Amino acid sequence: MADVIKNKALVLFSGGQDSTTCLAWALERYEYVETIGFDYGQRHAVELDCRTRLLARIRAEFCHWDSKLGQDHLLNLSLLGQISDTALTDAQEIKFKASGLPSTFVPARNLLFFTFAAAVAYRRGLSVLVGGMCETDYSGYPDCRDNTLKALQVAMSSGLDAPMVVETPLMWINKAQTWKMAEEIGGSALVDLIRSDTHTCYLGDHSTFHDWGYGCGTCPACELRILGYSTYMSEAV
Repeated sequence: MADVIKNKALVLFSGGQDSTTCLAWALERYEYVETIGFDYGQRHAVELDCRTRLLARIRAEFCHWDSKLGQDHLLNLSLLGQISDTALTDAQEIKFKASGLPSTFVPARNLLFFTFAAAVAYRRGLSVLVGGMCETDYSGYPDCRDNTLKALQVAMSSGLDAPMVVETPLMWINKAQTWKMAEEIGGSALVDLIRSDTHTCYLGDHSTFHDWGYGCGTCPACELRILGYSTYMSEAV
């Protein structure tokens, strides 16, 4: 267990594998943790239901975290879905566009998420923002890059005239290592929770359960999760 840092954190918590792992990571390190989610008209809105169940199970099954887990915030950012033309906010084919970016890229999504999170954190007296962004296993999103988030950290801290630290514990690890991190933090119980209750599938399929969790099994998010889980399991043997 890591030494507890006397800071208070706000975790960008979508209800997916990565953000759930990051929530566990934060609960191990900070004295107090709140969560924030965003309803932006996403095609996989089932993740919002997963958030509520996950938080309830974490409180009930990981009792040492219950006293550290504070208020959850859910913001309505439906305007983002209205101004986006993407495969995450509309029923369209997932493919790469002429720009080289996948059609699942929602322009400025993470920039807006962190900006709104910083506003909430400022009001709540929280000084750390935790997100599950990653450059190792990601779909080419420029707003997931380490340099983007470092620049955003500087801008938010300057604009608020208060330190606002952005933590991205998954930035330099792959999906198999993310599963391993969950195991190291919360044991098999946390791994099982992530398998059974999180949602990552871009198409919003939460009806088909596999060894690695729920999903269509064919979208890019599912493919990453499948590969990561199979690699994690093979390395555990």
